[in-house]
Amino acid sequence: MIEVATTVATVHMRRSALEAMLAHARATPARECCGALLGARGSDGRRVERVVPAPNADPDTRRAYLMDAAAIRRIERQAAAARLDVVGFYHSHPDGSVAPSSSDLEAAWPWFTYLIVGDARAPAVSAWRLRADRTTFEPEELEWVE
Repeated sequence: MIEVATTVATVHMRRSALEAMLAHARATPARECCGALLGARGSDGRRVERVVPAPNADPDTRRAYLMDAAAIRRIERQAAAARLDVVGFYHSHPDGSVAPSSSDLEAAWPWFTYLIVGDARAPAVSAWRLRADRTTFEPEELEWVE
């Protein structure tokens, strides 16, 4: 288990983006799905306007996810065209856990929000940000907005 610190920020996520992310996770219940969070950074946290699903390029999609460089570049172009930023990424854990795994820690970048869908039917979703020293994730508060 990864060490967890206190909440560092709030993620304000549109319900439509949440529903799209959950639909993606429901469509791949035995595999990790993944995608990007598009929105903006503000003084009151991050705002997620929409999600963009991406193919999982990891060889073991049941236990890990990997977004290849071409998918990330495509998503960055979509964000720029919509005058949004890539503020983070999401993925699912088919085992139901919403805590970051050790492979999540190895693959994450600081300053991005990471949402983990643990059970798309419930829904169980958590938000995390990797500490700048890359030693642990810090939880972020999630708020659903219209």
